[in-house]
Amino acid sequence: MSGSPSPVVDVHAHLLLPALQRAVGERDPEGFASAQALEARRNGPESLAASGRMIGERMALLTSLDARLAEMDRQGVDVQVVSPSPSHYYPWAGEDLAVWAAREANRAIAEHVAGAPERLVGLGLVPLQHPHLIVAALEDAVLEHGLAGVELSSFAGDVELSDERLEPLWSRAVELDAIVFLHPFGCSLDERLDRFYLSNTVGQPVENAVALSHLIFSGVLDRHPGLKLVAAHGGGYLPTFLGRSDHAWQVRPEAHGCRDLPSSYLRRLRFDSLVHTPDALRALVAAAGADRVLVGTDYPFDMGVDDPVERVREAGLDEAAARAVLSGNAVELFGARLPDRGAHPVAAGGVA
Repeated sequence: MSGSPSPVVDVHAHLLLPALQRAVGERDPEGFASAQALEARRNGPESLAASGRMIGERMALLTSLDARLAEMDRQGVDVQVVSPSPSHYYPWAGEDLAVWAAREANRAIAEHVAGAPERLVGLGLVPLQHPHLIVAALEDAVLEHGLAGVELSSFAGDVELSDERLEPLWSRAVELDAIVFLHPFGCSLDERLDRFYLSNTVGQPVENAVALSHLIFSGVLDRHPGLKLVAAHGGGYLPTFLGRSDHAWQVRPEAHGCRDLPSSYLRRLRFDSLVHTPDALRALVAAAGADRVLVGTDYPFDMGVDDPVERVREAGLDEAAARAVLSGNAVELFGARLPDRGAHPVAAGGVA
């Protein structure tokens, strides 16, 4: 153990909540069954079966605090930011169930984090499909349960992130200095992606790109410049293909809802490093800046990585950029919400 002031921080890690899943199914069995059927159509039988096996094999990693801490030590991760598995969004749920589920998720995350406050930081949930209820859920996560912010999907029903009804969410998030972690679950392309695991390999980066484009083109980031938003999966397809968006902004009047070139907004967002190859990570850093990228593993799912420090090193970034990605950017972003590393020594992975 070391008291390194530069901890390696993983901002993309999940907790599965089986008791919440069972309770939601019991409270609305018809809605739950319909949602499960939609997931089956979106993923296809082969991917559904493979994912079921994967979850079964990794259940301890998804639920056990001791297993989580041991894996963090093995990975060289000092601090992990834990968010609920996106399967707990329940975007189909009615108002009462959605509010109850979000509060239960917030409580469960806070309880898990409290088991190792020197190693873990938590993010909660809000019911995106019910914009008028979101601010209260954000306050429940941050003020009532002491979480650093919330995890948010790319859309829910007819609610896109450009929706005017979400303006109070962005305002309150800025006031609370809360982190918003953008992590899609499900893709509106549905059955077109039901083979070859396209539902994830293509669907997730598509949803990231669409959601971020809604935020950029609608002017949300102009109106809320203090918003601290981190996009999972390196922002998907958007960061390295914004030339087309810039061109549209220049020639299409309906694409001129933001004040500046779309590509300039990469400097107002943050991205995790989960892009899988050294070339892709270098391209993300080149597009957004070394100060806008943070380590993300997607712990403990099979589409994540279990060697995050090595992945950053393999990208061949200069030492200052590597330090920023591994540690400095997270320290700046989370500030006092990170564990007190003087009072609670962290694992041996800290940046030397």
